[in-house]
Amino acid sequence: MTHHSGDPARSHRIARRTVLAAAAASLAAVPLLRPSHASASASAAAACTPLDDAAKKEIAMKLVSSAENSSLDWKAQYKYIEDIGDGRGYTAGIIGFCSGTGDMLDLVQLYTDRKPGNVLAKYLPALRSVNGTDSHDGLDPNFPRDWAKAAQDGAFQQAQNDERDRVYFNPAVSQGKSDGLGTLGQFAYYDAIVMHGDGGDPTSFRNIRKRALNKAKPPAQGGDETTYVNAFLDARVWAMKQEEAHSDTSRVDTEQRVFLRNGNLCLNTPLNWKVYGDSYHIG
Repeated sequence: MTHHSGDPARSHRIARRTVLAAAAASLAAVPLLRPSHASASASAAAACTPLDDAAKKEIAMKLVSSAENSSLDWKAQYKYIEDIGDGRGYTAGIIGFCSGTGDMLDLVQLYTDRKPGNVLAKYLPALRSVNGTDSHDGLDPNFPRDWAKAAQDGAFQQAQNDERDRVYFNPAVSQGKSDGLGTLGQFAYYDAIVMHGDGGDPTSFRNIRKRALNKAKPPAQGGDETTYVNAFLDARVWAMKQEEAHSDTSRVDTEQRVFLRNGNLCLNTPLNWKVYGDSYHIG
């Protein structure tokens, strides 16, 4: 795999003095690392194209779709809807908006604000009442059919994109950047927030990150990036195993850890990985 994290020329292209200080702290803490390795790791965020770059974001969407929908065609998922039996009611759309967790309600509200009288608007009272439960009251029998119908509307597709970015993608990338992480670390944050949300419960994104911070420092605090991302993935696996519906951890084990072991902190193509035993490739 092509990657830039070990390219010594890159380690000098550092935007801020604080990252240089972080590299020095990393060297002091881990004396066995070769200087070029430590400084390159500490500056991966500076060396990498960030995840919110259009091409990298497209990769992120495909990676999540491989795990959520067993397909790289993430745009085919606007119409997806089913109850997967995880206690969150209906799961639907490009990011798995759930009727039981509030994000589906917010999405349908946004769509209705932009396009009053749409085919899903009539379900807003039901979505408010089932929020926090796995109930289908007021949604069955026609909600899945109407969801699929709405998914043909460009305005609903755009609403899904915008809610994905507002609730999941932008916060994850922003936190990843402030922690000094390269593209892979930013993606690890995004994949975690997609599955676990960012509430106050012990398995939420912020608490997975807190658990990782107890074990390792991110580059922004002078830590080694690979060590920190490994600690984050350990914490993520722990969180997944707290819930039967998420107990298969292959999206970490045979996807993200594969990229990390290859030193591909910039998430550069080609990418080869497996989820649930199925193989995927992005050239």
